[in-house]
Amino acid sequence: MKKSFLFYLLLLITGAAFSQDLNIQRVDPPYWWVGMKNPNLQVLVYGPDIAYSRLSLSYPGVSVGQIVLTENPNYLFLNLIIAPEAKAGVMPIVFTRDGQRITIEYELKNREGFNNRIQGLDGNDLVYLIMPDRFANGDKANDLVPEMLESTAKRTGQYTRHGGDLQGIIQHLDYLQGLGVTALWLNPVWENNQPKESYHGYAATDLYRVDPRLGDNALYTTLANELHRRGMKLVTDIVHNHVGNETWFYKDLPSANWVHQFDTLTRTNYRSTALMDPYASERDLMLMKNGWFDAHMPDLNQQDPLLANYMIQNNIWWVEQAGIDAYRVDTYPYPDQGFMDKWNKAMLAEYPQLSIFGETWVQGQGIQSYFTQKEHSGLPACTDFQLYDAITQAVTKPAGWDEGLGRLYQTLSQDYLYADPYQHVTFLDNHDVGRYFSSVNEDLARWKMGIAMLFTLRGIPQVYYGTEILMKNYWDGSNHDKVREEFPGGWPGDKVDKFKPEGRTPMEKDAFNYFQKLAQFRGKSEAIGKGKLMQFIPENGTYIYFRYTGTQTVMVAVNTNEVAKPVALARFAERLGGFGSAKDVVTGTSYSLSAPNLNIPAKTVLVLELAK
Repeated sequence: MKKSFLFYLLLLITGAAFSQDLNIQRVDPPYWWVGMKNPNLQVLVYGPDIAYSRLSLSYPGVSVGQIVLTENPNYLFLNLIIAPEAKAGVMPIVFTRDGQRITIEYELKNREGFNNRIQGLDGNDLVYLIMPDRFANGDKANDLVPEMLESTAKRTGQYTRHGGDLQGIIQHLDYLQGLGVTALWLNPVWENNQPKESYHGYAATDLYRVDPRLGDNALYTTLANELHRRGMKLVTDIVHNHVGNETWFYKDLPSANWVHQFDTLTRTNYRSTALMDPYASERDLMLMKNGWFDAHMPDLNQQDPLLANYMIQNNIWWVEQAGIDAYRVDTYPYPDQGFMDKWNKAMLAEYPQLSIFGETWVQGQGIQSYFTQKEHSGLPACTDFQLYDAITQAVTKPAGWDEGLGRLYQTLSQDYLYADPYQHVTFLDNHDVGRYFSSVNEDLARWKMGIAMLFTLRGIPQVYYGTEILMKNYWDGSNHDKVREEFPGGWPGDKVDKFKPEGRTPMEKDAFNYFQKLAQFRGKSEAIGKGKLMQFIPENGTYIYFRYTGTQTVMVAVNTNEVAKPVALARFAERLGGFGSAKDVVTGTSYSLSAPNLNIPAKTVLVLELAK
């Protein structure tokens, strides 16, 4: 039977004896900083029967607010108020019980280099998504970590750890920067001490610890600092909806209310439309909100205020610790949307320059835009699945009224639904869908078309590791591992090393060079980074759009046909006025704008910088 708060209070008053020694096993956050905009700090203290202890704290500028006990006496939540005048130092927090005494030396740090560390993402960025376990193995020592349930790297297993790590990523930053990448998004790096399929990172077991098979907290901060030294940025992947069932606090819950409880395993219905459906049944809505994402992923109840504070503080802690530039929020529609609104506001209040984008894997602009609306959760930006579908259709299907290029045009025409569609993260593939080269049936010309449109349309483009070397495969609906293969050359002794030009086939070299030239151009282009977008209705399998500012104009001419097509330049006079020539940013070819037509080769996207 669960004991009440009054029962514990009575024990405190009467000084009842306990068989276990006073012992504190965990304190979260492990330390904090002075000078934060929010003066409130919730400290979770965990240890056997810690709730029965008496507590004392005396530190200049720090006062004790409420001490919260839960139904589990192994937890105590200490709410502190840190005044602006509080100085960095070690703050003793003393616990006593039955003549025993234990002191937490809780450190308050200075916020070093805060003003120039966190940059956020902008229109000139190119985000490179890496699954750390499958990219490169830079430290063989962490291939075996006996303390972990899945302790050994086994490259032959589809769902096993392969041994990629943070050190491997650091060792290839020259390659990534030379490619034109400006930001790295890593799938979650927190400890995933699950007995199987722990490689992907989405079932965290300790939110304050980098998985030791990838590195440690210090190495993660080193990666962030090295990126910043190079003028690059770090995107961190987080999950609010669930944790792994080996998570330390799930195995001894502070309160049953921290997790949505069912008599038997009850999954979500995965129908985010229930959140906005005016005709939704209460059961459908409940299953969407509270059902478990998977059997080993307990569904968190963010409506619990202690859990909500715990999660918000954890995310603030990592930004302050590592200088994170952006958060990507996994499974964004599944957590409580009231909490997500609170979370967005808390993060941006502390870090106005931080970028936030959420995974909204839904169908339709209206559904996707729902999450960005202030009256719902106020998500600043989405992973734009609608544009992903539209570009893929544009390069693989015949142009029609609402197919092929028509689908792309109509998708962009609905950007009025968003406060700022230029902040959306756009993509052609990721760790959950088929590889882009396979999606275009391994047609290099169509692959180039999609890359060109991704790099020149509105939004912040994200590419998946290996896209530049034509890594391929489909996700068949049951085997994610097919699209999560190792980057060739990332492991010592690999027979082929595609990080180096000599390891690539002629087709891969062609793709890499095309990718690199466009990526480097867009990274410096004012029109693409800060400019507006104007599109013209597609005609005859051709589609023309412009990116422009007062000082630079880029014209993008798309031809999806199997034959060359001319387009009459007079149609685009409102954007071509004053310009006499155009230069292909990839090939260097020049075109006269005084000619009546622009001839676009078959299955080609011309990216043209205009000149007077």
